[in-house]
Amino acid sequence: MCAQVLWGLSPAFWRLGADVPALDLLGHRAFWTFVTVFVIHLIRRSWRDVRTAVRQPRILALEALAGIIIGLNWLIWLWALTNDRVLEGSLGYFITPLVSVLLGVMVVGERLRPAQWMAVGMGGASVLWQTVDMGQLPWVSLALAGTFGVYGLIKKKVDRPPLDMLAIELTVMLPVVVVFLGLRMAGGQDALASATPTETVALLGSGLFTAVPLLCFAAAVRRVPLSVVGVIQYLSPSLNFVLGAVVYDEPFSSGRLVGFILVWLGLAVFTVDGLRSSRATRQSPPGQQKPLV
Repeated sequence: MCAQVLWGLSPAFWRLGADVPALDLLGHRAFWTFVTVFVIHLIRRSWRDVRTAVRQPRILALEALAGIIIGLNWLIWLWALTNDRVLEGSLGYFITPLVSVLLGVMVVGERLRPAQWMAVGMGGASVLWQTVDMGQLPWVSLALAGTFGVYGLIKKKVDRPPLDMLAIELTVMLPVVVVFLGLRMAGGQDALASATPTETVALLGSGLFTAVPLLCFAAAVRRVPLSVVGVIQYLSPSLNFVLGAVVYDEPFSSGRLVGFILVWLGLAVFTVDGLRSSRATRQSPPGQQKPLV
């Protein structure tokens, strides 16, 4: 719950640096998150586990790819938040579970139940509707859902603790980040050097604000049933939606409402079907359990 609330309220935090270019926000976010994770590993004395994982070429390659993809996801999200596109961002994270299901079919070869196909179809209908209504693809939503969906797929293939994986991903980003921030500083354009007090909070606090919800989420997954985690994950885009529509007063036409309703209906079908399947699996005698997909 803590992780979802922090992610849901993240637009309020990142808008403290609304006047900072998205690339600068991303650079500082990656750098200070690396520092935070580095300190955590030092305290836990767990860097040996990270080094062991890096020595495996398959894990290193997958985590390098994951680092690139999550960096792109962060950049798009930060750009959306600082350019009054919070509603588009929230739609992207509503669509993400459906994209993950579709990737499971296309890449892993999973089979879907009819209700799951219906949910995916409603997600596709929402994208089509909003494309017609807006006159263009909702690229922010699709890019966020696509990058996070692929990121999740990679994480599924790497059986390592989340904090170890995040350390590898940030280490992959670090050389590019250091060069970028160094060039900005050499040119007298470093965001931190000219930051206002609120911008300083956003830049320096970005590491903790990124690492803490990830650690909370990792702890919750170990203690809370996945069926509950699956339902709670809709809390963060819901809070994003409320902030965008109510607090930031972003344009919310009837056409956009229809698009969101289609996604919400799809998620409702998807969630109810998942809960029923989990319940049926738990109640089935050993050796006769029904497959989840």
